[in-house]
Formats: sequence, C-alpha cells, structure tokens
Amino acid sequence: MSSLIVLRFGDMNGAEAMRDKMYELQKRELIKLDDAAVVVRNEKGRAKIKQAHSLVGAGAVGGAFWGMLIGILFFAPWAGLLAGAAAGALSGKLGDIGIDDDFIEEIRDAIEPENSALFLLTREGNVERIEQELSDFEYEFEIIHTNLSPEDETHLRETFAAEDVSG
Repeated sequence: MSSLIVLRFGDMNGAEAMRDKMYELQKRELIKLDDAAVVVRNEKGRAKIKQAHSLVGAGAVGGAFWGMLIGILFFAPWAGLLAGAAAGALSGKLGDIGIDDDFIEEIRDAIEPENSALFLLTREGNVERIEQELSDFEYEFEIIHTNLSPEDETHLRETFAAEDVSG
C-alpha cells in the first residue's frame, strides 16, 4: 500500500532539506519513494512547486498529479467562481482516489505563507530507522498524511496518466 505523506515546515527551506534527506534514506533502502514534490509559499502566499526529477520511472506519478493537487490546495481559493467549479470537479477526482476534502482542507490550512512542504508518495519504509535518522534533523516539521489503498493508487495512476519527468 502506498501513502501520500505531507511534511510541513515553518520556514521556506526545510522541505528541500528533507527531500534531500529522503533521497539519502532511499539510497540506503530505508524507504521507497515513488514520487516527491516540494512546495514553497512566499511571504505573499504564492506557491511554487519543485517536482523531484530524480525519481523517473514507472512509479513516478508526474506533474499532472502534483500540479492538480497543489493547484487545488493553493490556487483555486483565489481563482473565482469558474475556477471554483473546476476545482470542485478536480476535488471530486481526488476523492475518487482516496484523497478526501478533509485532507485537502487540513493541508491548505497548515501550509501558511513563508512555509514549505514536502509531498511524498511512498511505498515502504522502516519507520523506526527513519525516526532515528530524523531525530536530529535541523528543521522542525509536522507530519500530515493519508494512506492510499492499492486500488486508490491504481486509480490515481490511471486518472493522471504518469508522465515522464525529465530535467
């Protein structure tokens, strides 16, 4: 079973530092990452997405998924009625794959201006070892996550047609 995990940082640099740490943990086979994206919100609240480019392969969900999820989280609230209707339709698609409105609202509220977040789609992990490795991590973070069932993961891949992520 895969998990969609969101780590929130109270600054604009923590998510990238954690992404690099996750890459290190993956190389040491403590976690299996399917895909990742960093979101940084500036002081005005605008979000910038930095997708992981080193996770190319069949497991990568691709920019379509991250763009849609992060768009619903940060751009749709300011886009007016037309975008609101589109966001409602997109939100329905996310609900179809096990990402519910409560999860979306929780993340939207948690990631404030001048914060960053790391979005991970993970398959497996040695939780005890990961906790040990992160015990002295230089940035404080909050974990928000939802689990995706195998059926939801398959639906996610079919819905958003995993695309080649190239640098």
